Amino acid sequence: MRGLVFLLLVAVASAKVFERCEWARVLKANGMNGYGGISLADWVCLSKWESDYNTRAINVHNTDGSSDYGIFQINSRYWCNNGQDPTSNACNIRCSDLLTDDVSVAINCAKRVVRDPNGIGAWVAWRRHCENRDLSSYVAGCGV
Repeated sequence: MRGLVFLLLVAVASAKVFERCEWARVLKANGMNGYGGISLADWVCLSKWESDYNTRAINVHNTDGSSDYGIFQINSRYWCNNGQDPTSNACNIRCSDLLTDDVSVAINCAKRVVRDPNGIGAWVAWRRHCENRDLSSYVAGCGV
């Protein structure tokens, strides 16, 4: 347990909170615009509502006992290993790897999530706040 706490503290120390347009540019540079048929605005909206663009965000209050990690709030039951919850670890990563300013791990895992049958609908925040809405404001003025 001490090791996990230490890893989380190290990860949090190197975390980043993005500005909206900065995040949109990072996503675009990493091939997320149109990835899985999902618009860049959808990805920015999802990130806003899941983590407020915060790479160190952690939600430990899921009803099934799992936790969500990082800017996309990747779930420990299915996608990453936090060393505590039973997991499928489909992204083959440690959850603490999602809590750093190196967002490449989070982006690669998000790409894996949307290849799943639920697609972007796997994220509750996207279904509640982004689905079937005009999301143009999420990338407006960003030059992307």
